[in-house]
Amino acid sequence: MYNPPLKTVLIAISIIAVSISCKEQTSSETQSIEAGSVMPEQEASLIFTKGNKITNNNFVGTAYVSMLISADSLNQTYVGNVTFEPGARTNWHSHPSGQIILVVEGKGYYQEKGGPKRVLLKGDAIKCPPNVPHWHGASSDSEFIQLAISSSENGPTEWLEPVSEEEYNAKY
Repeated sequence: MYNPPLKTVLIAISIIAVSISCKEQTSSETQSIEAGSVMPEQEASLIFTKGNKITNNNFVGTAYVSMLISADSLNQTYVGNVTFEPGARTNWHSHPSGQIILVVEGKGYYQEKGGPKRVLLKGDAIKCPPNVPHWHGASSDSEFIQLAISSSENGPTEWLEPVSEEEYNAKY
């Protein structure tokens, strides 16, 4: 009886496993990926949950937050996973201790008052200086997911006026 080498058996098992786990995408699924949206089966692969819908007046459009770390008396740093639907964005605001934004998925924008609007893509990192008014959110055609890191050490976020349609639609 022939006993193939262990290496050959492991390679064959790996090929079979990959073949079984691959799924053919339909053209509509491909279009969704190209548009930057997250498909339902991809949602299970996201690092953090989408969280709860934000219902205050500090955002335009629909956004969700999942607070990952809350500030407390030992460490005043807080971290939130924020998901913006296409076109959603924050109002102008500033953080007395600054803020760090880590882009997890999608296409979005970031702008400091008086500066140019910047495009943000997966893997980008932004360091917002303390007390500098800025806004951030999704592009009009893509969901945008970010980790927002800040601190309440020097006071709470100061929320300002909404970003105008002219500011949001300005060329970058």
